[in-house]
Amino acid sequence: MATVPLEHVANEGTWKVPSRGVVAMASLITAEASIFTIFVVAYLYYVGRDTVGPTPKEVLEIPYFGTVCLLSSSGFIMLAERAIEHGRMAAFRLWWMVTILLGAIFLVDTGMEWYKLIVHDHLTIHTNLFGTTFYSLVGLHASHVVVGLLMMLLVMMFGLTGHLRAEHAERVKVLALYWHFVDAVWVVVFTVVYVVGR
Repeated sequence: MATVPLEHVANEGTWKVPSRGVVAMASLITAEASIFTIFVVAYLYYVGRDTVGPTPKEVLEIPYFGTVCLLSSSGFIMLAERAIEHGRMAAFRLWWMVTILLGAIFLVDTGMEWYKLIVHDHLTIHTNLFGTTFYSLVGLHASHVVVGLLMMLLVMMFGLTGHLRAEHAERVKVLALYWHFVDAVWVVVFTVVYVVGR
């Protein structure tokens, strides 16, 4: 029986073992997606079951500006990924900073929404089922945005001090996967809370 040399198999290029970072991030995203699914189902189950107000229709305004900022940040982080792959570090730092800025604007927009809901509409996490599920779901997402921004700021510090180079592109891509996940989750949360649940 003839054997195929290992070099020949390696040169076929049909399948490449994914990096440990990508596998780890994929596992994290799968686990986080399960958690978000539970919160989304809970929100949908309890929406409209309150005996006292305020209701979503009475107090929620659709956060168009924050949503556009967050979703467009995915495009800018892709530009940053391409830049570091080609060793264009100045372009990488620019697009990376734009991504951070857009994510921060989204958080500020969320904070302003919560301020209005708590101070003016008197909706807290203890007010009714809507308040409990709303702050739990949107807050869970916001906490993931905060984690993503902190990690991106750390990468930016390495970039500004010259410790980040083109050979680190794979690690940047792993972090970008997390950010794309955060954006994708917002599409679901936005649809459930501001479209279906309203």
